Amino acid sequence: MATPHNKHASILQYHHVSDKTPAITSVTPEQFAGHMQYIAENHTVVPLPELVASLKENKTLPEKAVAITFDDGYRNILENAHPVLKRHGFNYTIFINPALIGKEAHQLTWTEVRQMQKDGVWFANHTDDHGHLLDRKGMDERQWLAALKEDIQQAEAKLEQELGYSLKYLAYPFGEYNSAIQALLEELGYLGFAQQSGAVAPYSDFTALPRYPSAGIYANLKTLKVKLNSLALPVLSKPIDPELEYDNRTPQWKTRIDLEDIRPSQLSCFFKGQPMKIDWVEQDSFRLEINEPLSPGRSRVNCTAPSKQNPKRYYWHSQPFFVATEEGKWLD
Repeated sequence: MATPHNKHASILQYHHVSDKTPAITSVTPEQFAGHMQYIAENHTVVPLPELVASLKENKTLPEKAVAITFDDGYRNILENAHPVLKRHGFNYTIFINPALIGKEAHQLTWTEVRQMQKDGVWFANHTDDHGHLLDRKGMDERQWLAALKEDIQQAEAKLEQELGYSLKYLAYPFGEYNSAIQALLEELGYLGFAQQSGAVAPYSDFTALPRYPSAGIYANLKTLKVKLNSLALPVLSKPIDPELEYDNRTPQWKTRIDLEDIRPSQLSCFFKGQPMKIDWVEQDSFRLEINEPLSPGRSRVNCTAPSKQNPKRYYWHSQPFFVATEEGKWLD
């Protein structure tokens, strides 16, 4: 039996709320207000800790539940987003880098963070200083993972010291991670939040929970409405490692899904906005491949299919890929 639709939710991801910051990571205050007004009229905002707990315990959520998150502790969140969210009574979470708080002019101070906390805002770990987690910096695998562990735990300890609690959530800087980092988070008892698109459900991968980027080209309310109403594609196969070597960046992979509420003929997958050939190799499994070498940086393939129960709601899944340059540099 398919997972009931009221056990699915969407998580939105923002950075800047300003018309004076880089457009790629920004929504204007007017756009943001429009997003929140639509959500107020059509959805139920659930605090991220409550949403995650419900998913893990397989509990029912409010119909069309959504959680709101921000990455990086920018002051314009306080100036331009917080009043709007407060007016609507919306709870939200900011993933911050403790080493940068109060150290850069565009960042919140700890005093501001604590004041926002009194208003119900949650704060969580975005690593200490927002480095590229996949950058080995000349270290071997063991040294690299030990350094990541130290960074994550140091940032979490600072958050707990300043705020009095530890959520043990980590939002990956630049959305980048691999299987080894996911295993580290599982070992440490953390949940991981990524930046590929898709809804969440009790069967989601809790070391790489998808969030819908909602800034820049993704700030369009018409397309955001579809995402807010989406469902998590029920993937049954083991996640593939999203990190690719520079000399091996034409991925091929197989995905198995639960077809209880999905017609195979209605599944569509897209890369760079173009439809991909879907090769159904088994009744419930399909194969995809990208023939052109992926450019260094971040790429993703999105797959969607309408629900048989409610064709106006689409199942959604995004497969990210991360590639360094030929010299091993990770791009911002």
